[in-house]
Amino acid sequence: MTHLPPADRLATHSVENQPGPPPPPDLWGADVSLRAGVTAQGGDADALAAAAARFGSARARSDGEEARRDAPRLALFDRGGRRLDEVRFAPGYHALMQAGMEAGYAAVAWEGRPGGHVTHAAMVYLLSQVEPGVCCPLTMTYAGVPALEAEPELAAEWVPKLTARTYDPAIAPIHEKRAATLGMAMTEKQGGSDVRANTTRAERDGDLWRLTGHKWFCSAPMSDGFLTLAQTEAGLTCFLVPRWLEGARNAIRLQRLKDKLGNRANASAEIEYQGARAHRLGEEGQGVRTIIRMVHHTRLDTAMAPAGLMRAALTEALWWVEGRRTFQKRLIDQPLMRAVLADLALDWEGALAAGLRAARAFDGAGEGDRALARISVALAKYLSNKRAVPVIGEAMEVLGGMGYVEDTPLPMLYREAPLNGIWEGSGNVICLDILRTLAREPAAAEALEAEFDAARGAEPAFDRALAAHRERWPGLPPEAEARWFAESLGALFTASVLIRTAPEAVAAGYARTRLGAPRGLMPGAVAGLDETAILDRLAAG
Repeated sequence: MTHLPPADRLATHSVENQPGPPPPPDLWGADVSLRAGVTAQGGDADALAAAAARFGSARARSDGEEARRDAPRLALFDRGGRRLDEVRFAPGYHALMQAGMEAGYAAVAWEGRPGGHVTHAAMVYLLSQVEPGVCCPLTMTYAGVPALEAEPELAAEWVPKLTARTYDPAIAPIHEKRAATLGMAMTEKQGGSDVRANTTRAERDGDLWRLTGHKWFCSAPMSDGFLTLAQTEAGLTCFLVPRWLEGARNAIRLQRLKDKLGNRANASAEIEYQGARAHRLGEEGQGVRTIIRMVHHTRLDTAMAPAGLMRAALTEALWWVEGRRTFQKRLIDQPLMRAVLADLALDWEGALAAGLRAARAFDGAGEGDRALARISVALAKYLSNKRAVPVIGEAMEVLGGMGYVEDTPLPMLYREAPLNGIWEGSGNVICLDILRTLAREPAAAEALEAEFDAARGAEPAFDRALAAHRERWPGLPPEAEARWFAESLGALFTASVLIRTAPEAVAAGYARTRLGAPRGLMPGAVAGLDETAILDRLAAG
């Protein structure tokens, strides 16, 4: 079918020097850094190429726009006043949920094939570039699988539905569904991240329990079940709360939907348990120990998503500067613009590399792998999310006023940028977790040292920074220095991965500009980068 272009000769002027809308991106073929990182860390390239083709299609982009435009709506009652406690979504939301589930976003890590967590993490990166809102329920569905292992009977019923490569939004009990999704409801008003302050109560009801209390934040409230925390006589305990019962709706009452800054396609709610029926998960009084297995895996995704958001923003910026002219040159040929973009690209490269390396540790079976997974995912989550906001803000500025309007995805990406740094532990919580892990688990420090030793000798800036870090902190820092310590350790970890997996221009550029060399505070306030090599890698494909 012939496609007629829009009119560019208007009554008062001609439209010139305005790059048209970019074509649907080739999320796999045009991303040499992703392909190289997946190869280095052992992911499934064929599965990711197929997922990227679906996620990056024009249809998926349209579905994402629809999911954001027609935001989730709360339906508390039917016309006769009977309670529904439902959330209604646009068709585009359901289409993207189906695309993610069918690609294996929630399943591939648990199917027993090599590199499953790396492949999953790369899917997080890919889908975050299209519509980050659907990533939340998909991520929690993936992450709930290891937590359910605490109760084999529950796992036998739920895990096959959580890892089914299909999507079933039907309002029905778990045994009637082809597939299921899982959510989480932990935080309460008085405690926030301090979940031990929770006041929700649980009382025995035969083989089950009844939960009563309020949850300040429940993400994806149409999930088929929730992992939640409540107090028993033995202390804080983890429970699985099914959304739908046999022949009835569980007593989970939606109070309101959160009016969030971003993540608009995904619903988040305040809820009340009014005697909701629940299954105990794990031992009484050991709720944090049980649910932390889910949190640990959701943190992998919150460490990986900022890399995808940065990539999407830089893709838009690159398209603009390659098609826009100013001062008699293309923007991409202006020296200062090249310095800014190259500097921004290093943050994206670092976030991608660190996230994939952490995912490979999740795939490992040894104690060293498990220890590295615990510490590396916290470092990557902290550093990558702190960099996402300024990187996406600068990418918006590259487009000028065009980047500030909703005709481009930059406003959506900018609103999304702070989210993963808040979810599953904000910055201070993560930094304190890093100190706690290193204090309690000598294997975590040993695993990091092995990573650093594997990178030593290749880049003098890295070697100097590593020596300076060890001299500054021969042991753990005082709590007030936890952010400085975590930033230094996270940058060292990221540089060590890049030194082993990325071209010299990227690895050396990152090490020299992030590990103590003189530079300014702002993106682009650097000197000595191989801008051509870095930007060619960003634009490859």
